[in-house]
Amino acid sequence: MGIKKLAWKGLLLLGVLALFIQGFTKIDLTAKDDFIGLQLWSVKDDMKKDPKATVAKVGEMGYKFVEAAGYSDGKFYGMSPAEFKKLCEDSGLQFLGSHTGQNLPSKENWDKTMAWWDVAIDAHAEAGVKWIVQPWMSEEGYKSLDGLKKYVEYFNAVGEKCKAKGIVFGYHNHDKEFTTEFEGKPLYDHMVELSDPDKMMFQLDLYWIDKGGKDALNYFDKYPGRFMLWHIKDKMELGESGTMNFTEIFKHKKESGLKYGIIEVEEYNFTPLESVQKSLEYLKSTNY
Repeated sequence: MGIKKLAWKGLLLLGVLALFIQGFTKIDLTAKDDFIGLQLWSVKDDMKKDPKATVAKVGEMGYKFVEAAGYSDGKFYGMSPAEFKKLCEDSGLQFLGSHTGQNLPSKENWDKTMAWWDVAIDAHAEAGVKWIVQPWMSEEGYKSLDGLKKYVEYFNAVGEKCKAKGIVFGYHNHDKEFTTEFEGKPLYDHMVELSDPDKMMFQLDLYWIDKGGKDALNYFDKYPGRFMLWHIKDKMELGESGTMNFTEIFKHKKESGLKYGIIEVEEYNFTPLESVQKSLEYLKSTNY
């Protein structure tokens, strides 16, 4: 009788342990998947034709959030902040971030540009986004270190406005920030060092830094914690080029400061919607 009781207790303990492990594993995987989203520039033509159907399809693919690239005059893809947020949520997506911006203003246009930012930030705050990223600079930022310093001062000012509304402001690179040098150092290094970490973060595009001849891992080591966002990108669909070692890069996400990864596709072997689906499937097949 005692042996039977011990056997039953052993089976019960194993069952509870199995449920615990299953539950823990499920939570871990869900948390892992939740920080991967899509930059909607990847499907820009579809968004122009039918934004509602396109967002619904992105949600069906298994993406967890979107980053917009269609802000204008207080609206996102022609919809009010509340409407676009609801569309995303109805499609199983969070609306977490957005690409938008303005060129460096002259002294005469400073107030006008800052007023534009006030309207834009209010619209983004109404939508509940976590970040706004500007993905470009005009030529003034690339011509001289003084020009870059003016841009960083401007970005710090925008970042201060964003922070007041609970939004993080950041900058997204291309390759030119790494191939342009001032005083023997890449423009991007100056930008990170000159910017105020309390007012500005960086969205590192993994493909463009590689295209610019630099190693993302070196930047994570040199500027730990500054890269809250990554654009997870390849020449075409993720994995297509065979040159991007995403598995190795993801091993260093903690020191980089990564909170969210955003897939972006700009060149395609398939339709844009097929390409972003294949890219998500590829990423899930790696040990990210």
